[in-house]
Formats: sequence, C-alpha cells, structure tokens
Amino acid sequence: MNAMLAAISGESVVQTLIYLICIGVVFWLIWWLISYVALPEPFNKVARVIVAVAAVVFLISILMGLAGHPIFK
Repeated sequence: MNAMLAAISGESVVQTLIYLICIGVVFWLIWWLISYVALPEPFNKVARVIVAVAAVVFLISILMGLAGHPIFK
C-alpha cells in the first residue's frame, strides 16, 4: 500500500484536482442547462441519466489515471 502512495506525485495530484474542478464546472453547467431548458419528463430523465453516467465514468477514468491505468487515453 505504501509503495502505491509513493508512486503518486504531489504535482499530479494538484493537476488532477484542478482538472476535476474544471470538468465538474462543465458537468454542472450541462446539468443546469438541462434544468433551464425544461425538457418534457421522459427526455429530462434520460438526459440527466446520460450526464450522470458520463460524469461517473469520467471520474473513474481520472482516478484510475492517478494509479497509471486510465480507462481513456
């Protein structure tokens, strides 16, 4: 466990944190836009689920990238 923590540098953690904040703002704006446009109910739910799933997959990819095995390159 300690060997894995030593492999993650402080610089990569700071870069990842800034990247997560920027991407979080983008996903929040998309979420807000879906609410602002007021889509009819079935489309509203589908759009929110797509945004939520994309955010979770993206977050998992970023966190796995810290360990050296990102889902997307």
